[in-house]
Amino acid sequence: MPRLKFGAFLAPHHPIGEHPMLQLRSDLAFAQRLDELGFDEFWCGEHHSTGWEVIASPELFLAAAAERTHRIRLGTGVVSLPYHHPFNVAQRMVQLDHMSGGRVIFGSGPGALPSDAYMLGIDPMVQRDRQDEAIGVIKRLFAGERVTHESDWFTLRDARLQLFPLQEDMPFAVASQVSPSGMTLAGKYGAGVLSIGSMSTQGLLALPTQWGFAEDSAAKHGQTVDRKNWRVVMTWHIAETREQARVEAREGLMRWHNEYNVGTLMRPGAVAYKTPDEAVDQTAFVEGAASVIGTPDDLVKAIRDLYQLSGGFGTVIGFAHDWANRENTLKSWDLVARYVIPEVNGLLEGYRTSREYVVEHRESFERAGAAVMSKIMGNEKAAAALQETMRTRTATTGGHTPDLEKAKSELK
Repeated sequence: MPRLKFGAFLAPHHPIGEHPMLQLRSDLAFAQRLDELGFDEFWCGEHHSTGWEVIASPELFLAAAAERTHRIRLGTGVVSLPYHHPFNVAQRMVQLDHMSGGRVIFGSGPGALPSDAYMLGIDPMVQRDRQDEAIGVIKRLFAGERVTHESDWFTLRDARLQLFPLQEDMPFAVASQVSPSGMTLAGKYGAGVLSIGSMSTQGLLALPTQWGFAEDSAAKHGQTVDRKNWRVVMTWHIAETREQARVEAREGLMRWHNEYNVGTLMRPGAVAYKTPDEAVDQTAFVEGAASVIGTPDDLVKAIRDLYQLSGGFGTVIGFAHDWANRENTLKSWDLVARYVIPEVNGLLEGYRTSREYVVEHRESFERAGAAVMSKIMGNEKAAAALQETMRTRTATTGGHTPDLEKAKSELK
């Protein structure tokens, strides 16, 4: 299994109640902490309704995050292209690329919330086609072309950017949920994929088929797609024990599901949980569960299983949520960085191999003991001091010290 990258996707999903200013500051601090922990990517989305998903401009938020971070890549997850004139999107992304030092990933989607499209007077039936049209124009603008384009929703006349991306080839990614349109667009433009639908059991099972849509589309349009650019979103809450993780996450998980998924979005088939423990059991402990509430080992296994199920991907993206309080949420991400990432990526193999070699090759230590003892016994004062030390046990030897008693007996 090749090494994977790790990131976070902040939609965000925040329960209503906290001061918006402090909430946004907390989200920025979260991005900064992930950068410190060595995560590879940070994504945030665009939403304009529901009260729970509150970042209206991912570009604006990521510009602030860029000032607080150093190496983590910053992805728009996503800019809803049908809501904007493509020229303005291109301008903002180029500016963000320069402001972040070339760390931007341009993620786009058709718009996830029907309530957003309704307010803007956009027919849901045209959203995916408009995303396709906008991507084509934006790629041409990034390439330095002068574009004239007449559409039923925007117009360009001899339009050319006056500033181009800092990156020679800014990475593109397309959001994919249930329909094949996201994967098809990724294939058409040779873009990466952000699979958000993988947070459900049905989405997990559909992953192999979904990637096939991208490959078919790429072949049709003379493009290539690479699984290394496939990002799969997972949900988790991690603690030292499963019981601790359950206790920390259950109340917030039940609220998130009942108030948002059921009460606000009214997702088809979603039924409110009766108890917090039922919420945990149905989310993380049923056959084919798409979430992990448990230990670092549990998450390692889930990632490896998902990798095999999907056929392979390049990046694990954790979905940020408020199931636990802020302290325990940050600790969960800390545990992922400290124990899950190195285990998945084989960073500890050298340590384990070294330890096993030492255990299995004791003869080298025996030889070292004989060498030390020969020098001690060749000096009368040293030999006398050794006898006193061994008799009174006044000194505690280090773990790497040879067995001098055994070496002494062998010299006789």
